Amino acid sequence: MKQLISLILLTLLSFSAINAQTSKVSKDPAGEWKYEAPYAPSEYSAGVIKISFADKKYSAVITLPWSDYKINGENVKYENDSLTFSVYIEGESISIVMKMDDASKMTGKALYSMGEIPLTAKRVEK
Repeated sequence: MKQLISLILLTLLSFSAINAQTSKVSKDPAGEWKYEAPYAPSEYSAGVIKISFADKKYSAVITLPWSDYKINGENVKYENDSLTFSVYIEGESISIVMKMDDASKMTGKALYSMGEIPLTAKRVEK
């Protein structure tokens, strides 16, 4: 009987160890991301999204190559490897929804009144 209990205990511990080793590593979006949105108007089709984490919350700022103007993201949230926020561009609210594919790539879309535009972003390595 002791051998059976020992075997069951060993089996349970083995499963716990295997699950701990294969558990999903959380991805952190903080950093600079070079984005491309090929179907957006040309002045907004590329740029950099800077994601920061401070005071237990994320923030997002978009900079465009043709300007020093910064577009601040609002309602920035990061949950389950998904980053969401909204920006106002030319008087229109645009919702950004991005999913981290891995630690260096995100894909998603920008949703606005006329539809959606696909986005890709790659982490800028320092």
